[in-house]
Amino acid sequence: MAPVAAGLFHGDIDDKTLYNFVVVEGNGVKGMVDSGLLSEVPNLFIQPQHERIQFVTAVKNKEVKTTKHLPIIDLSELDDPTKHEEVVRKLVDAAESLGFFQIMNHGVPSELLERLKQAAHNFFNQPPEYKSLYLRGRVSPSSPIVKYGTSFAPEKAGKALEWKDFVSMIYTSDSDALQFWPQECKEAALEYLKTSSKMVRRILEVLFGNLGLEVIDKNEEYLYMGGMRVNMNFYPPCPDPELTVGVAPHSDMGTLTVLLQDGIGGLHVKINEDEQEESDGEWIEIPPIPSALVINVGDSLQILSNGRYKSAEHRVRTTSTQSRVSIPLFVAPRPGDKIGPLPQVVENGGIPHYRDFLCAEYMNNFFGKAHEGKKSLDFAKISP
Repeated sequence: MAPVAAGLFHGDIDDKTLYNFVVVEGNGVKGMVDSGLLSEVPNLFIQPQHERIQFVTAVKNKEVKTTKHLPIIDLSELDDPTKHEEVVRKLVDAAESLGFFQIMNHGVPSELLERLKQAAHNFFNQPPEYKSLYLRGRVSPSSPIVKYGTSFAPEKAGKALEWKDFVSMIYTSDSDALQFWPQECKEAALEYLKTSSKMVRRILEVLFGNLGLEVIDKNEEYLYMGGMRVNMNFYPPCPDPELTVGVAPHSDMGTLTVLLQDGIGGLHVKINEDEQEESDGEWIEIPPIPSALVINVGDSLQILSNGRYKSAEHRVRTTSTQSRVSIPLFVAPRPGDKIGPLPQVVENGGIPHYRDFLCAEYMNNFFGKAHEGKKSLDFAKISP
């Protein structure tokens, strides 16, 4: 712990000093919590009233119709001729409505998932001086494929910080991953990426097949899943969870996201019954299922499908009892790829609702702003 921490939380600390300690110096939310001097949520992290997650409004699994709202799909049944079409329909229905589903028997070993969660704890339990090496490419300035930080776009003025630390590992090659990714988690994270990518390709084959694209060749595979990134998120205990958020409401920018939850939970997904993206939908909390993986549709797949598939708006609450980790694998087009509605979809479904653009342009727009629901999609929409 940095020496300044000893006196940091006594009395009224100004936001700038706390911001420098947590964000700039790399101590993170964990460093702030680990000081043992934190008795209440600092102003810098207190969310406006409309952003807070009231536990009484989060609908639990047992209170909703799981067949409609919380699809749990056995992916191995794609290999069963008697169940194949039923599983295809479940995948398509989930992508067209909620943009979210959970999968079992997905081909990623349970032992690897447990090892991955432990690897995340191992990294975040390292001293701040070590983790801060990954703040701005300090480990390898010529290959900035690892980023450690706190919150999403913390530099955006006027937005409360999220109660989360993260490390993000961009995949460029196996050799780069083993050389540059953190020692504590690189092997488990790389195995997770490579094993999950086989399952992602299979899901995309089903979803694009439903759109009329029967075969995904190598060029198309690079377009849909050429950019991959493993994040590890760490949510320390919070003195008053109802004042904070772990992650603010947002949709992911990529094609699909594969998420491993631990056993604590905290993921919320928004249901819009009238299918209007800006409507006040109902939030449901997605309880963890042992050995299951969460899959959610990203903005890129919504655009490629011309709106047939819906990216899932989601958020994360904090907890007061224990630290929580989650590990998402983000699958997306590469920055230099041009994306837009697939010709097959437009030909069969009328006018395009989104314009064509370079993925890098969308990435700059997405990462250049704080989370704000699904408004990132406005960048690509064609005005009526």
